[in-house]
Amino acid sequence: MGHASSGKNYLNEHSGLWSWLTTLDHKRIGIMYFVTVMFFFLVGGIMALLLRAELFAVNTTANVGQVLANGDVYNQVLTYHGAIMVFMVIVPGIPAILGNFFLPLQIGAKDVAFPRLNLASWYCLMAGAILAFATFFTSKIDTGWTFYTPYSIRTGSSVVMMVVAVFIMGMSSILTGLNFIVTVHKLRCPGMSMYRIPLFVWALYSTAIIQVLATPILAITLLLLAMERVFGIGIFDPKLGGDPVLFQHFFWFYSHPAVYIMILPAMGVISELLTTYSKKTIFGYTAIAYSSLGIAAVSFFVWGHHMFVSGQSEVAGILFSFITMLVGVPTAIKMFNWLATLYKGSIEFTAPMLYALGFLFLFAIGGVTGIMLAVVPVDVHFHDTYFVVAHFHYVMVGGTLMAIMGGFYHWFPKMFGKMYNQTSAIWSWVFIFIGFNVTFFPQFILGAKGMPRRYFNYVVEFEQLNRISTVGSWLIAIGFIIALITMVRGVLSGAQAPMNPWGSKTLEWTTSSPPPHDNFIHEPVVTAGPYEYK
Repeated sequence: MGHASSGKNYLNEHSGLWSWLTTLDHKRIGIMYFVTVMFFFLVGGIMALLLRAELFAVNTTANVGQVLANGDVYNQVLTYHGAIMVFMVIVPGIPAILGNFFLPLQIGAKDVAFPRLNLASWYCLMAGAILAFATFFTSKIDTGWTFYTPYSIRTGSSVVMMVVAVFIMGMSSILTGLNFIVTVHKLRCPGMSMYRIPLFVWALYSTAIIQVLATPILAITLLLLAMERVFGIGIFDPKLGGDPVLFQHFFWFYSHPAVYIMILPAMGVISELLTTYSKKTIFGYTAIAYSSLGIAAVSFFVWGHHMFVSGQSEVAGILFSFITMLVGVPTAIKMFNWLATLYKGSIEFTAPMLYALGFLFLFAIGGVTGIMLAVVPVDVHFHDTYFVVAHFHYVMVGGTLMAIMGGFYHWFPKMFGKMYNQTSAIWSWVFIFIGFNVTFFPQFILGAKGMPRRYFNYVVEFEQLNRISTVGSWLIAIGFIIALITMVRGVLSGAQAPMNPWGSKTLEWTTSSPPPHDNFIHEPVVTAGPYEYK
């Protein structure tokens, strides 16, 4: 294997802060996304720890066990935690960071199709985030990340400022998705047919379709909400002749596909990790590729399962229940093909592989409980309880964040040209994986026993499980601190990375570590599929 070039690369081609802020290099833009998204994750994570600390013990009249000042402050922290994690971390996370960096490299392109739009997407995210954080210094926001009407219309908090911020961040998502679609269709290198592109690219391509088609629905909905607050137009508020259930239809028509904006790129990362660290050609390449498109297509027709208790007709409930279960088919195709890839593979239990295996375990639990919630009577019982909280954290956090961490560790040598301490990285997985299950599995039991979500306080019968859950959140925090230290030490003092330390078969590993400004010295020519291990 070749070693990192001692000459110019994308990190040292230009110097100075201004060269970063005006860069059109997709790799540098990916690094800027990496820094900003990790900052947002830190803020959202601190808020999660505050919420769990508040729920560690029952509040008494003597304020014993009270961490946050009152229920209003709890609602505000809960809202910011949800909004930051969804709109600033998990939705942009993998596409904006790993997708931006590696999609052109994996298809043999010099850059994305529209480099200036790519930079504009980062500025849109930053502008929206700054506006969102500005609400800290006004009247804050306490609606929950879903902005449900009519409360979001009547509350005195900074709803208009926040929804405009989300609108701007949505523009970032649309620009990224548009860029990826055109790049995949127009900039593939010679020999790189659609049936030779890596599965990570297939996942990003499917995600981009959802981003472009679904995000405008959220944008229109939030603009209507802002107009109703500012001008008193009767759209969602019953006092003005509006219909609050209409808001739910609009919101979930975007927000359920948004779940797949979060999880599809993660599935693409897992496909890369499992084939690399089991040293086997991916099982069922075509089936996995088309299952990504299948999930993207079905995701637009399942929003009504969020509304089983909203008063919709029984026929609608049955249809949405059936279609929601249908999502399990393309998802199961991926799971069984991944397991078949592992079968009789020469598995290396590196940190990226452990995160991939953790993904399989946690996402399986999230998926199975999702099928349970697709059953109308079960959902009615569990609706707005901690069972739902546990379910979507197993999918979005246990799934997506496991894949993000696995992807970071996998591509770290290519991004920075340095190796990290493998033992330290494995310890980060141990704390995050154990801590995650300790945090969220008890919440399934809490939900089954009837503990409602979003409550500032609870009855004493739920205290023991809440204490266990809070201790788990501390373990997760320790794991991410270890991961941060591991990566920082790797960047500052890690050994020089070879061109392909893992023996991977995709194109990005055929260029130097870190890559040159134009990605490849000579344009690559592809003559075979992406995962042909002998």
